[in-house]
Amino acid sequence: MTMKPIIFGCAGLKLTPEEHAFFKAVRPCGFILFRRNCESVAQTQALVGSLREVIDDPLAPIFIDQEGGRVLRMRPPVWWKAPASGLIGKLADTDMDAAIQLANDTGAAIGAQLGECGVNVDFAPCLDVVFPYTHDAIGDRAFHSDPAVVATLGRAFTDGMALYGVQGCIKHLPGHGRANLDSHLDLPVINASLEELAVDLAPFIALNDLPWGIVSHLLFPALDAKEPATTSKRIIDEIIRGRIGYEGLLVTDDISMKALKAPVEVSSVRALEAGCDIVCHCNADMAEMKPIADAIGAMDEALVERFDRIRLPCVSEPFAEIADLAASIDARVAAIA
Repeated sequence: MTMKPIIFGCAGLKLTPEEHAFFKAVRPCGFILFRRNCESVAQTQALVGSLREVIDDPLAPIFIDQEGGRVLRMRPPVWWKAPASGLIGKLADTDMDAAIQLANDTGAAIGAQLGECGVNVDFAPCLDVVFPYTHDAIGDRAFHSDPAVVATLGRAFTDGMALYGVQGCIKHLPGHGRANLDSHLDLPVINASLEELAVDLAPFIALNDLPWGIVSHLLFPALDAKEPATTSKRIIDEIIRGRIGYEGLLVTDDISMKALKAPVEVSSVRALEAGCDIVCHCNADMAEMKPIADAIGAMDEALVERFDRIRLPCVSEPFAEIADLAASIDARVAAIA
């Protein structure tokens, strides 16, 4: 049985019998973890193992948002707390070389943290450019207001994670920095021309070789007056695939976010028809997951080939092995703050 181009979440620390049966029957191509799923290293390792077992895929991508700062699914006191990207960007204002090293080391420490638990894809870093009016939903999740700095630090961060076999992801395509609303709650409208958006696109162009990208729920009237990026064939074809030159796998931002007004299964189909490769659904609500699974067919041969080409095992080593690196990061961050 082939997989479906869906990433699902699960409700708790282990699979329920209903989830096990559902995932076995549907066979999503991957899973995403949240704080509700991560209590300890051993428990998370066991959950990750059961997720891969249920779809019979030892290399199945297990995703997480482990950006640093506020966005940490694996949290203290069990796990080390990585700094926010904005703090790393602050260092770049006075010492760019030190900021690059800090971004790289932070990525490595996060990669070690995730690899120990078997998580092989981090939905990070945010490559959104900061503007004076950037909403707090992004805020210090983004590195900087200078797109060149964003690109440089983003590359250093992903290179660090790659040392532990953890893949990075560019988000939020084609740029969330100008949004003045939280797309978790409503649909932001970004009134910028294509010429103005060149600033927003620049970091994504610089990192367009990364294997994963997230398409955001944002309306760009200058590009498509009706459809947000997630369901806009024009934005995906002309901007993300065209101007940005991105050829990796495009994943929707959480399809259950309130920015999208249609039923989740309708939005899911529209996103795939527009050119997204994979739908991501996060809240583990079976009442939403079942209609999505029913509405979406199996991955076609071309997508399976692209999917298989980028999958890699992570490096599973005890995080204690890099405790000195984490302590060094903490000391450098304390000096910034």
